[in-house]
Amino acid sequence: MMRRLIALLLGVLPFWTQAENCPDEAHTLVENLATQISQWDDSYHRLGQSPVSDELYDQARQRLAHWRQCFSQPTATPDNPLATSRGTLRHPVAHTGLEKLLDEQAVGAWLGTRRDVWVQPKVDGVAVTLVYRQGRLNQVISRGDGMLGQDWSTSARKIPGIVQQLPEPIDLVLQGELYWRLVDHVQSAHGGLNTRSKVAGLMNRRALSETDAAGIGLFVWAWPDGTASFTEYLETLARWGFSDSQRYSRPIQHVSEAAHWRTYWYNHPLPFASDGIVLHQAQRAPAGRWQVSAPYWAAAWKYPATKALALVREVQFKIGRTGRITPVLELEPVRLDDRQISRVSTGSLQRWQALDIRPGDQVSISLAGQVIPRLDQVILRNATRVEMPVPKPGDFHALSCWQLDPGCEEQLLARLTWLSSNQGLALPHIGRETWNVLIQAGLIASFLDWLTLDTAELANIDGLGDRSRARVLDSLHSARQRPFAQWLKALGVPPAARYNLEGDWQTLVARDTQAWLAIDGIGPGRAAQLRAFFRDPQVQALAETLRVAGIDGF
Repeated sequence: MMRRLIALLLGVLPFWTQAENCPDEAHTLVENLATQISQWDDSYHRLGQSPVSDELYDQARQRLAHWRQCFSQPTATPDNPLATSRGTLRHPVAHTGLEKLLDEQAVGAWLGTRRDVWVQPKVDGVAVTLVYRQGRLNQVISRGDGMLGQDWSTSARKIPGIVQQLPEPIDLVLQGELYWRLVDHVQSAHGGLNTRSKVAGLMNRRALSETDAAGIGLFVWAWPDGTASFTEYLETLARWGFSDSQRYSRPIQHVSEAAHWRTYWYNHPLPFASDGIVLHQAQRAPAGRWQVSAPYWAAAWKYPATKALALVREVQFKIGRTGRITPVLELEPVRLDDRQISRVSTGSLQRWQALDIRPGDQVSISLAGQVIPRLDQVILRNATRVEMPVPKPGDFHALSCWQLDPGCEEQLLARLTWLSSNQGLALPHIGRETWNVLIQAGLIASFLDWLTLDTAELANIDGLGDRSRARVLDSLHSARQRPFAQWLKALGVPPAARYNLEGDWQTLVARDTQAWLAIDGIGPGRAAQLRAFFRDPQVQALAETLRVAGIDGF
């Protein structure tokens, strides 16, 4: 269902916004976000286009309200998302808004003060008024600003899903949602598919084809002058030909029932996209008193958010064992699917460069497989573009950073972490944090410095007790007993040859490219990598250190 005057839904901020800190860049961020939201409002309500999803829009609105509270920046005039969508035809009855209930507790509180409540899917479409005169469709008016809309009557008369002639010669005003018909659409699996924009675009055309007209359905959600009995209301609509209203309405008394239908409609097939549920109290105000604001008799409870709007605080460049550079965005923590997310990877340096994400930008994130945070897109760029030192890809590769040269901290730490992992020497009690402590203590400046560590050196590390020192030393010393093949993996030998290397170190060093190519499964690229690895001066220096230390095979 169309956004219902979103500016009026912000009575309470959701958990993720409450937990969010006030940003340092007060005026720039607030003004930038306010300008972007105004542009989205114009695009959505006037042009029928959705530049961002409703859930990201809602979060942006909530964030703007929160930031204005942080910096005591109330607007001179109240925000009006519908300011540019005013049409030329007056609605016989104003289109009300919808209060958004944030969680199950809020729904329970709302239900606790009402009776005779029904629940319906919140259809994701385009809101309209339908006017019948003597039983015949006379006008269809787009929502517009809730008071004035555009005349869509010509296109509406071509839509089979809209009843053109009622079985009774009565004057009637209905409000509802034009939606794009879908077959067995499961919202949790497929999302909204941008169907609202599709319908709005078709209705704004000069001519509507028969094929497109047949794809549009109508869900009536309000009969302003209708009977007070909701059962009779639904039966009458169904008799007139508006069957969706009865088919997808259920009476409820408790929040558990509302939660049931919300989950059910989210995960089961429907003939339209939906973004939540709407609760309707049968008793409502007379139609003449309806206003462009959220009424007391209806409220929405949206589906779980699948995306979160996150503010980028910092961009870090992680350098892996093989020299791969991965930018990681440090985020102002946000909640998504009951998880708090504070960082997300861009995937590659090339993608970060293409997106050009800087501190102060706001991005959309989701969960891949409901577990891994995933960067979707940049939603809003900070007006101030922060300059950052970006690692040069040419400086990092599979044979770089065997010691703490400038800029090598990340890659060396990644090499050591791999060495002690199950893929390498499988050293118990030794992981990334342990290596980092040893580096910060000045005990490791190159890849194999740990081979000669003793108790006296570890005693100088604050916070490392006797038991921890003994456990770390025992684990490091056990490395000397690991077999040659395991040491090769720990050093990072190119992977295609890990399980078919025969001979000791000197034998492997002596092989040229042709000798590597003769081994089954090794192609020209891998052969070149193997030759480069075993002939690299730094790798050979490491091998000599291991020979002196008495490691088998070197």
